[in-house]
Amino acid sequence: MRGFFALLSWLLIAAAASAQLAVNVGDERIAIVRQGDKTPILEQIAKPDFRPYIHPIAAPDGKGVFTEFSPGHHKHQTGLYVGHTRINGKDYFHNPGANFFTRKSLAGSAKGNQAAWTVVYDLNGAAGPVLRETQAWTLTDLGTSYLLDLDWRGEALVDVTVGKYSYGGVFVRMPHKGQGAAVNSEGLKNGQAEQKRSKWVDIGLPIEGRDKDDWAHIAILDHKSNPAHPSPWRVDGQLGVSPTRAILGDWTIPKGETAAAKYRFVIYAGPLDAKRIDAAFESWK
Repeated sequence: MRGFFALLSWLLIAAAASAQLAVNVGDERIAIVRQGDKTPILEQIAKPDFRPYIHPIAAPDGKGVFTEFSPGHHKHQTGLYVGHTRINGKDYFHNPGANFFTRKSLAGSAKGNQAAWTVVYDLNGAAGPVLRETQAWTLTDLGTSYLLDLDWRGEALVDVTVGKYSYGGVFVRMPHKGQGAAVNSEGLKNGQAEQKRSKWVDIGLPIEGRDKDDWAHIAILDHKSNPAHPSPWRVDGQLGVSPTRAILGDWTIPKGETAAAKYRFVIYAGPLDAKRIDAAFESWK
């Protein structure tokens, strides 16, 4: 309960300073903007034949961009996205383009300081689609920070096996330039957190447009109802982070059934704020 009241107090204070949001739905993207502004605070890119991804996520105070698209060290990585490495033997993590993904729909709306949108894609196998993926996102603008929630669902169009692998699933790529830290809920840092189970991992690093000590942070939270909770995590050498159920072994979705998972992202700047993250986790329904 203490975590709930801490978050409630934080939400009430932040809500007073937060802006009204608007959602602009285009042919290939959904842009979330604060009313009265022209520059989006977040964009969901949803091309007809390319893996959907979120980039950029602008800093809540406008100083810099927290995500990175296709860095030189991992060209296939695209900001914040979902990419499984082995679905019926096919790799949707390293291959984001045509013949792998087909968009079915995208839609969005906003009310007050909250925006919601959904993208639906088919993941294509050798003989047709194998999985229909629905990503339902909700962004709550708290003025000086954001809460971003993902409700992920995968409907098996054939019997599906997600193969054992050391990474894959929800993934975040921030603009790593050599400094930074990924810290998990158990206090383990960087490589120490690799493959370890935890409730959350916070990525913090300096970015262009901010003072060198005023770091950007994206914390990824694994919902307590998720099948592998607390998930084991991928933490790579450039602080790309993913809660990865497949680390534990193969998992399956029988034809006609739907798998589900929920993730929350706490997006803020400054020093690591474990109390804020814990409060966001404990209050999360």
